[in-house]
Amino acid sequence: MIGLYRPGDSLLHRMPAGLKLLLLIASIVTATVFVRTPLEVGVVVVVVGLLFAVASIPWRVAVAQLRPVVWMLLIIAVFQVLITSPARAVVVCGVLLISVALAALVTLTTRVTDMLDTVSRALGPLRRFGVDPDRIGLLLALAIRCIPLLTGIVQEVAQARKARGLQWSMTALATPVLVRALRTADAMGDALVARGVDDD
Repeated sequence: MIGLYRPGDSLLHRMPAGLKLLLLIASIVTATVFVRTPLEVGVVVVVVGLLFAVASIPWRVAVAQLRPVVWMLLIIAVFQVLITSPARAVVVCGVLLISVALAALVTLTTRVTDMLDTVSRALGPLRRFGVDPDRIGLLLALAIRCIPLLTGIVQEVAQARKARGLQWSMTALATPVLVRALRTADAMGDALVARGVDDD
């Protein structure tokens, strides 16, 4: 779901991309350092929910941003319960969920081009050391674009596998996904070369 900007006129939509990225980093660091109890996790979750409401993000869209990490959080929760305690599991998984939610909120309220322009400007001083901020911005844009693209490929292959009655075969999923991903990467590379991206 990364990169699915939802147009709007909320305060969060109008904030500069650079400020939102700085606040995102500060919020995640603060939550990681200072959130220590399940009660504190609950308070922060309510605050994040209010931010989604301020941005006028439908709850179904908000939940969709978090669905991909549910299984990972369940595994982490079981591991934490076994080696620490249920309370610690709630804190660890809660902070991870809050971090993902905040990152999703930034991408939902910020145009990808604005984020890439901000990153390019921030890396501008590195030109003197031979770093090309525009090339880094292009890499970020491709990464953002490829996440939903690969997700779509996996979903299409999974549906085709199910239609053939092979829903339990990992080979029937992994092999076509790998082949299609490599073909897509080759096509994108050819398109970039044709547009002179690799020229000196």
